[in-house]
Amino acid sequence: MTLRFAPNERVSIVVEDDGVAQLRLTRADKLNALDAAMFDALVDAGRALFEMRSLRAVVMAGEGRAFCAGLDTARFSPAQGGSTDFTARTHGNANHFQQAAMVWNKLPVPVIAAVHGVCFGGGLQIASGADIRVVAPDARLSIMETRWGLVPDMGGYARWRGLVRDDVLRELIYTHREFSGQEAQVLGLATFVDPDPIARATQIARQIAALSPHAIRAAKALANRVADATIDDILLEESRAQHGLKGGRNQQEAVAAQLEKRPPRFFDP
Repeated sequence: MTLRFAPNERVSIVVEDDGVAQLRLTRADKLNALDAAMFDALVDAGRALFEMRSLRAVVMAGEGRAFCAGLDTARFSPAQGGSTDFTARTHGNANHFQQAAMVWNKLPVPVIAAVHGVCFGGGLQIASGADIRVVAPDARLSIMETRWGLVPDMGGYARWRGLVRDDVLRELIYTHREFSGQEAQVLGLATFVDPDPIARATQIARQIAALSPHAIRAAKALANRVADATIDDILLEESRAQHGLKGGRNQQEAVAAQLEKRPPRFFDP
């Protein structure tokens, strides 16, 4: 059974029988630019998906001609920005705006962003919250914030660390220059370049969805933990994750399915 719902008019979600959720930014007439309702919808969508036991993977994309054009400057004027306390931690380690991007990193299942058209500023930070990014070769990307006298502040620095060489990242931030999807892969901001990013992202999601959900969730949790860890801590975290999986029902089912040459029948976490 296909499940369809929308946190509000800015985001829609369709969850198919295989547990792959297709999430879409639905403000196509404004190139999916970020206004208050869009921020709320993204945070609410992350919360709703987090509670789905049967969820296996998420494909995130924008409707219309773009993934996301970044901040809606018509809605967020400098005067409005001055009244916001960005230092308030409203969502664990993040403020509300950061959570719209970081929630995809925090989600227990893999998230694949499919990027086409423009992907500017906050839009690029939202895409960077995903585990994997599939980008159209002619997509236009930019770390746009310095153009408006601001800095990337939706988790961009946290997510780009390790993806992009430090001096290259500084140049992209300082100059806010545009670059193509093809160059994004060279820079480290795109995992794959594909003329049909949604189809490629969905293919990857379905590959993931066919595997043990316990193993995939443990693998993502482990990947999230080791970014700042010492080698000793990484080795221990690997061992802890493996100890929790070995001999479990889904792990035994993965082995049995391989030996019996049949599709596995996994149960939800």
